[in-house]
This record gives sequence, C-alpha cells and structure tokens, in this order.
Amino acid sequence: MAAIEYLVPINILKIILIIASAYIVSKLFERGFIEPLVKSGKKKSVIIPLKRIVYIIIYLVALILILSIFSINITAALAGLGVGAIVIGFGLKDIISNWISGIIIITEKIYRIDDVIKIGNITGVVKDITLRSTRLKTYDKNEVIIPNSTMLNEKIINLTSGKYESISSLIFSIDYTYNADKAKKIIDSILRKDENVIVDEKKKREIRFIVRIKEWTTEIETLFWINDPKNEEFIKSRITENVKKEFERNNVLPPFPTLMRKEHLKSKK
Repeated sequence: MAAIEYLVPINILKIILIIASAYIVSKLFERGFIEPLVKSGKKKSVIIPLKRIVYIIIYLVALILILSIFSINITAALAGLGVGAIVIGFGLKDIISNWISGIIIITEKIYRIDDVIKIGNITGVVKDITLRSTRLKTYDKNEVIIPNSTMLNEKIINLTSGKYESISSLIFSIDYTYNADKAKKIIDSILRKDENVIVDEKKKREIRFIVRIKEWTTEIETLFWINDPKNEEFIKSRITENVKKEFERNNVLPPFPTLMRKEHLKSKK
C-alpha cells in the first residue's frame, strides 16, 4: 500500500510536468514562429490553421506520454488512432491536400496578393491566399475561389510577379494584298499614344510584331507591355477600337476572298 501511495504523487507530478512542458513548447513555438509571421504581415487565415495543427501535434504527444504513465498499451492505442486517422484521412483528404498546397504556395511565393495570374482559361488578380484556397477577381469583377490543390495541379502563369507590369498581345487580321509594314506602322503609332502602354527600350519594354501569312489573310500578332494588368481586357478593347478606326481611314482591308474583295472595293468608290 505504501508503495502505491508513493507512486500516486509521483505519477501526478509527472503528468503536471508533461502538461507544463507541452504548454511551454507551444508558447515557445508561438513566440518563435507565429509572432514573427504576424509582424511580417501574414494573414490570420494562414496563421491560425497552421497554429492549430502544431498545437494538436504537441498535445497529442503529451497525451501519449500521460497514457504511458498508467501502463496503457500505447501500441494498441496508436494502432487504434492509426485506424481512426485513416478513416478521418479519407474524409478530410481534400482539406489536407489543400492545406499542404497552400503551405507550398505561401512558402515558395509562387504568387502573391495583387499579382495577376492565369490558370487555365481564368485570368485574374490575386485578392486572398489562405491555406485552403486562392481567391481571384477577374477583369469583369467576378470573384473566383479555387482550391489550392487545384492551383498546383494546373499550369500557373504569373503575369506580373509583383511588378504591376505585364506583357500583352493582340492579333490583327488584314487582307493579304495590303502592305503589312504599313499596317504595323499604324498599330505601332496607336500603341505609343496609349497611356497604358509601356515603351522603354532600356527596360526592354518594346513593341514587337509576328507576321503570319495565311489564305486571304495576313495575321499581325502584336506584343506590348502594359502598366495596368488588372484592366488588361479593357486596355486591349480600347486599342482594338482605335486600330480599327485607323485601318478604316487608311483603307486597310479585312481578309476577303478574291470575288468579295472586288465587290467591297466597288462599294467604297
């Protein structure tokens, strides 16, 4: 009896020490890792889930140590936990996958808030990044929420990388009989006048052309830099309208089959 009475206070002391140690470790983690993240401006939506995961691990280890004090078969308990973890894992696999993907996106800085990115057919401004998902705002003001696991499984094109400048392109199709160099001069003139187009040879911000000859058509793909990637579609729309007007003034014909071209020219006389 004396031995048992002696063991009980010792066990209680061990339990207190384990709980205290878990508390100290969690606080050290918070001060050494969480607080610097908060000061660096990381969002709570990222920090809080990460903090919870680490706390769960710390106190789960403490629980296992406490069970060992009472001579509970830890192997059997862990086996039970393992089966439970597998069952829970299947149910939460998408959430866990999104969390892991979110950590990769944040730590590797694949993209940041206010970057303009393209994923699949969606182009938008990154408005928020959490451990579970990324929120984009498209040029037409729609908000798209994409799971982070989906983001990493798709090809991501970062159009700005935090520099608020991006390269854009437009394709103009003209009749193959028209002089492509003259058409290029018209396009170049319109682009240089536009307030959102960047032309700076020192920074390698140039206007370039790729010409493709097709049946009845000369395609002129124009590559240029803009200073407002969030409004790219509106900038391209304005440029297209201005080029179209200038083409009409200079009688730059759209692609026509031979017979239709003759009729078109007659109607213009």
